[in-house]
Amino acid sequence: MSASPGRRRIAVVAAVLQQPDGRFLLAQRPQCKVYAGYWEFPGGKVEAGESPLQALQRELHEELGIEVTEAYPWLIREFDYEHADVRLHFFRVRGWRGELHGREAQAFAWQRIEAIDVSPLLPANGPILNALAIPETYGVTGFALSEKTQALAAVDQALRRGLRLIQVRGKNWPADDFAAYAQAIVTLAHAAGARVLINGDVDLAQRCGADGVHLTSQQLQMLTSRPPLPLVGASCHSAEELRRAEAAGADFSVMGPVLPTPTHPGASLLGWAGFAEAAAGNRIPVFALGGLREADRAQSLVSGAHGLAMIRGAWMPDSFSG
Repeated sequence: MSASPGRRRIAVVAAVLQQPDGRFLLAQRPQCKVYAGYWEFPGGKVEAGESPLQALQRELHEELGIEVTEAYPWLIREFDYEHADVRLHFFRVRGWRGELHGREAQAFAWQRIEAIDVSPLLPANGPILNALAIPETYGVTGFALSEKTQALAAVDQALRRGLRLIQVRGKNWPADDFAAYAQAIVTLAHAAGARVLINGDVDLAQRCGADGVHLTSQQLQMLTSRPPLPLVGASCHSAEELRRAEAAGADFSVMGPVLPTPTHPGASLLGWAGFAEAAAGNRIPVFALGGLREADRAQSLVSGAHGLAMIRGAWMPDSFSG
């Protein structure tokens, strides 16, 4: 998005401070500022000579009296207000020192994504709240038809551990068997409060009551409009494909392979440096995929990932529940 004619786009940082239980902080804009009384993620302008991370650290010290110790790059969004055109650099902040207090006499409140009770919200924050509602572990089924019984048991156990986002994928499954499999997983997942996407098949997703569809990279290239489902994911392998997913209206994307996988031994790997470079500037959440386990979560966050997408790792007993 280009800035309005005659106006320079202003770089701004915004912090999504998160508690271990998932609560996040919203602050109310003080009376002396534009949009006084509106609620937003705390932050402010990037000053000359500052990196976005440096600006974030300074702003949170000035506004809330805390010292940031753990912050991860997440999303970049652009928004045009009447008074300014801004480029917002969002960070997820999960570690800080000091006691929160509003140094500008502003109110603040810890919120849960399913029960936000403050208003009005600053207009630019709608897509960020939608992104926050996407869990940080994406379990992808990669079981063979002969493993159906084990697969359903593994899905059930993962749901009991707290997995809340699943992609049903079954290469070379007969259509009727795959449809019955998808329906069984949707039933299990919905009973646990989890969401399900069907790989590559909009019609099946609608028939079995799934929450969305996950588009392959080939489907993404041919897409002319967003599929008519609440949740749309997309597989990507480059920054160019990520931009295509954003333009198509996808809610999130998956990018890889990051590390070697036994099923694709000769695949060209991104590595973590390649992932970080491609994901920089992403407007929608991007999951890292490819040979990953729970032990890779910290590196994925540092590299700008929303979280981990795992084909095998999601079904292991030590897989993360978020």
